[in-house]
Amino acid sequence: MPKAIQDCIPHNHCWGCGTLNPRGLKVKSHVEGDETVCRFQPWPEHMAGPTDVVNGGIIAAVIDCHTICTAIADAYRAAGAELGSEPLRWAVTASLKVDYLAPTPIGEPMELRARVREVKGRKRVVDCTLRSGGRECARAEVIAVEVGAAWRGGT
Repeated sequence: MPKAIQDCIPHNHCWGCGTLNPRGLKVKSHVEGDETVCRFQPWPEHMAGPTDVVNGGIIAAVIDCHTICTAIADAYRAAGAELGSEPLRWAVTASLKVDYLAPTPIGEPMELRARVREVKGRKRVVDCTLRSGGRECARAEVIAVEVGAAWRGGT
């Protein structure tokens, strides 16, 4: 399997997807054709009030990381550059809208699929679906804004 997008982004300390954060979620996304795919197994600690359902904030965090990395990969692709090459490209979340459609079972892996729907200058609109337990559990729209590598601050 090719490297995950997150494994190609240097200096990434993100709690959700940063390879340099030992206590993070370790979200991994892969390019598959014209979309990106993330498979994530929730931990027992990710429960909502009911112990068999994933907390909505965890769902939002996984969607956020997956879609931002989708936008970063798309920025490299549009520039004709290899993922993680100089100049570094980075994106941040300007808007995250999640529609929770059904409870997400904690004992089942989540599969997220995302694609860039629109590019306007530095902004990318990314659509994402989350499926688990044989059904669609959430749908999201994220606006990602490309920012300079200096945004990330210290390494």
